[in-house]
Amino acid sequence: MATVVELTSYPVKGCAGVPVSDALLTEAGLRHDRSFMVIGEDGECRTQRRDPRLAVIRPAIDLDGTRLTLSAPGEGEVAIDIDTTSARREVKLFHNPFLGIDQGDEAATWLSQALGAPSRLVRVPPEHDRVTEGWIPGTCGYADSGAVHLVSRASLDGLNRRIAEAGGAALPMNRFRPGIVLGGWDEPHREDRIRRIAIGGAELGFAKRTGRCVVTTVDQNKGVKAGPEPLRTLAGYRRGPDGATLFGCQFSVTRAGKLAIGDEVDVIEWDGPPPGE
Repeated sequence: MATVVELTSYPVKGCAGVPVSDALLTEAGLRHDRSFMVIGEDGECRTQRRDPRLAVIRPAIDLDGTRLTLSAPGEGEVAIDIDTTSARREVKLFHNPFLGIDQGDEAATWLSQALGAPSRLVRVPPEHDRVTEGWIPGTCGYADSGAVHLVSRASLDGLNRRIAEAGGAALPMNRFRPGIVLGGWDEPHREDRIRRIAIGGAELGFAKRTGRCVVTTVDQNKGVKAGPEPLRTLAGYRRGPDGATLFGCQFSVTRAGKLAIGDEVDVIEWDGPPPGE
């Protein structure tokens, strides 16, 4: 029986994750996940692809969801009241147009200093109605492509065995920035075959396997690129039909509900017979 062993929300796209023991899974993902985004002067999102130092910026949202604090080593912190009502402005996520609510000059000044480049912080408007593609469509905030990124520990263990065989060092799960991590399976990439799944009070539907990019090469604790792994090893055995390197899966939320570490996983539908049968 698989169980939930890690839950992580990423309130600010590209910044450090916030581990939680339990959380509400909304239609757009874990509560607050990718609700905020850092943008440059042109309104385009900043990501770890070009700004790896985002990884060391740690967000924290208070219990009532009205105040956001950002902190980073050597930069101190800034705390702001979250604005959900001001005028919307145009922003871009990988050149696709969306709207955001600017969170003010104090956050912008702090981020610009921390990243060494002019930056501003925006929040998803309440009326945000983005539709994400996949086998089962869904919605999300400013995530790359889906509400929930799910990975099993067995998949990471299998990857790390291959890296070790080539003389490399094991990588931590945070290189892949998953929202939900499952334990209890022995077979790597078993999550690829899930089509519908119930966890806690929520249900999820498979959208697609996750294509990986250079963000996986960023040391999430230091905010610097740290070599070719895991992409070098993944490229040898996890290529998709379009040539993408694959690790983990994207899921849409088909029923919102509460999740907690320790929740058992009920796979409602597999792609083919359940593994082992």
